[in-house]
Amino acid sequence: MTNNDTKKMISLDQYGIKNAKIQYQLSSDELHAITLEKGQGVESSLGAIAVNTGEFTGRSPKDRFIVKDAATEDKVWWGDINIPFSSENFDKLYDKVTAYLSEKEVFVRDSYACADENYKLNIRVINEHPWTNMFAFNMFLRPTEAELENFTPEWTVINAPSFMADAKIDGTRQHNFAILNFTKKIALIGGTGYTGEIKKGIFSALNFILPVYKNTLPMHCSANIGTAGDTSIFFGLSGTGKTTLSADPKRKLIGDDEHGWTNENTIFNFEGGCYAKVIDLSAEKEPDIYKAIKKGAILENVIMDDNGVVDFEDTSITQNTRVSYPIYHIDNIQVPSIGKNPKNIFFLTADAFGVLPPISKLTPGQAAYHFISGYTAKVAGTEAGITEPVPSFSACFGAPFMPLHPTKYAEMLSKKMQEAGVNVWLINTGWTGGGYGVGSRMKLKHTRAMITAAMNGELANVDYREHTVFGLNFPTTCPNVPSEVLSPRGTWSSDEKYYETAHKLSRFFKENFKQFEENANDEILKGGPLV
Repeated sequence: MTNNDTKKMISLDQYGIKNAKIQYQLSSDELHAITLEKGQGVESSLGAIAVNTGEFTGRSPKDRFIVKDAATEDKVWWGDINIPFSSENFDKLYDKVTAYLSEKEVFVRDSYACADENYKLNIRVINEHPWTNMFAFNMFLRPTEAELENFTPEWTVINAPSFMADAKIDGTRQHNFAILNFTKKIALIGGTGYTGEIKKGIFSALNFILPVYKNTLPMHCSANIGTAGDTSIFFGLSGTGKTTLSADPKRKLIGDDEHGWTNENTIFNFEGGCYAKVIDLSAEKEPDIYKAIKKGAILENVIMDDNGVVDFEDTSITQNTRVSYPIYHIDNIQVPSIGKNPKNIFFLTADAFGVLPPISKLTPGQAAYHFISGYTAKVAGTEAGITEPVPSFSACFGAPFMPLHPTKYAEMLSKKMQEAGVNVWLINTGWTGGGYGVGSRMKLKHTRAMITAAMNGELANVDYREHTVFGLNFPTTCPNVPSEVLSPRGTWSSDEKYYETAHKLSRFFKENFKQFEENANDEILKGGPLV
């Protein structure tokens, strides 16, 4: 039982971690310094620490498991996303991990998720490395000294990147794993240094806890709030602009990734920080995120020169270069991270086929259809073997983190949208004038202008046209956006090629949706492509 002299004494014996040197509740500066001392990171010219997460530079969905027991057996949507793991194998693997951490220096942090007091989830994070504990400091909400006095953790995250499982003995697929046990309230992570597994473990837990026990909708989204108190929500998969577009200097940021929507029409952030992609980052394009990269932030898998200057365009380690930072590194934030009166919901998709309009206003049926579909596209270079655009569908814009059937979340969202009277928009942040390799990426300034116009009500009384393939209604005019940009077909040089590609994409949508048809009502089914 040991830790630094100024903090309260804690023991990890109850977890099976014996005789560890416990570094409890260290400050960000202390963890930064220890990471440098151990040679596990390098300080960049911006002041942020830079680390390499090793073999894994992203999540490993096939190595994410949920313990199948009385708490989960009849509720979880089992399959390729939610892979069952036996209680017996969990207990044996847990004992191995805790034995591995015994006698070692470990870094322990008490924190919580959910900014709304009524939904607060106390979390204890036990880390093998100082920088992963610093990540927990950045990403979870930080208790006050008074709150720490009588802190009782409800969930525990045990994170041992250097521990390698033996798949044949331990029941894992390979040496890395991320396992949720809802009965024991433990997230067990090993064999991977990718820090995103820590936050996504708790997000996945909340995606089960909130709808099942609290009748509250969990959402993989960012959110901000305007001066009039109107909240906007941004759903989107990685690379679609969720973090970028919610960081609006004219609106206060509630959070950039994970939120709950209560029956009282309150939107609350799960987290205390942001975890942003930094590929091609610049001070000009994304000033708020760029300014947030300073001491206290952690850069992951970036390339730096000898002077610590980061080359944000260099993706030689991974396309998924990242930075985590506490939310207070952003100047314009909502404190606490709670908003009310949701008025606009934006579904973000990076359509690499260049087919979808840059902005469309959705009917309730279309909103449910596109929410369940969760479409974006992968482009050449993001994964081995991808040479042309590939559609990527992730139900509810976050299927890897959703333990329940997607229609459960869709039903909750539809009900809340109708009760709150929100406008729902589909935003294509992807390609225009042709698909990837032919057309060009939608200009960020145009996307921002469209979103601003939608939030300001400037698209309420303009003319709309219906997309002949997808049935989407898109405006013909928008302030600060050239009219020719608004019609996707008009930006292509060939009508024939455009419609050929549009029909191809519609077939992908229809094929993907077959798995949900038996649980979808007529209104939702009519929200899909027309042809």
